[in-house]
Amino acid sequence: MAEAERIIGTPDIPGAEGTEGAGDKVQGEVRGKSKRKITVLFAVAVFAYLLDLISKMIVVAKLEHHEPVEVLGDWLRFDAIRNAGAAFGIGEAFTVIFTVIAATVIVVIARLARKLYSLPWAIALGLLLGGALGNLTDRIFRSPGVFKGAVVDFIAPAHFAVFNLADSAIVCGGILIVILSFRGLDPDGTVHKD
Repeated sequence: MAEAERIIGTPDIPGAEGTEGAGDKVQGEVRGKSKRKITVLFAVAVFAYLLDLISKMIVVAKLEHHEPVEVLGDWLRFDAIRNAGAAFGIGEAFTVIFTVIAATVIVVIARLARKLYSLPWAIALGLLLGGALGNLTDRIFRSPGVFKGAVVDFIAPAHFAVFNLADSAIVCGGILIVILSFRGLDPDGTVHKD
């Protein structure tokens, strides 16, 4: 945790060492920008979470125990399945571990949010947070029991694993983080030119 907080440190604040009034003004501006980024992070997370939750409610009510619905012929269909494991159904015996990992990701993102100064990072972390919350909700509240629940998956592309919108948010957030890292943009807003 300390290492993650070190990485998302507070950016250098020009003028903060100067006169007390100028430093306070700059500190206030930085805090305001940070609050906006936190708002974006949580807005993206809530949007991704609600979209996932609503889609799963519809799938369970209308699609579960029914024939798959073809969306794009043989290329894409909606097929409700319950997945107790991770991606591709791997690790079904380790549902509790996946629950703990998702909860840890949520706590780390929430703790690091106060030191966030980059809009793209706020969006990426918001996607990760919303996706983790979506799948964690299934793990906690769906059968066969608390912390052992199976995730509702329903998006079934041809020749690929069945997944849900929370998985999509996690993958998109992860891809965005990789792109930001390759471009040298840190979560605190600094840019590294290596």
